[in-house]
Amino acid sequence: TNIGSILASVNPYKPIPGLYSVDAIDLYRQHRLGELPPHIFATANECYRCLWKRHDSQCVLISGESGAGKTESTKLLLKFLSAMSQTSFGAPASEKSTRVEEAILES
Repeated sequence: TNIGSILASVNPYKPIPGLYSVDAIDLYRQHRLGELPPHIFATANECYRCLWKRHDSQCVLISGESGAGKTESTKLLLKFLSAMSQTSFGAPASEKSTRVEEAILES
């Protein structure tokens, strides 16, 4: 659920098909926060929009207990941001989030 720009999420401890797919990235990048159901990509998109539209520095705080999914949430956030940066620079759709995402996630 969302509480303003705060996303409260639960780790399902199992994969949910399509939840974090490229199609989900494309869907959430086209909408503002609150227009679609709560999702980490909606939070990432709001961060991205504020960074580029308002020229405001951004910080995302990911908190939770051990095993809550903080590392996975961070990877998903970076996946979305890297896909957006590839789109911004005009990379072909087939290369979305590949090079930048790999470099960030490997670090």
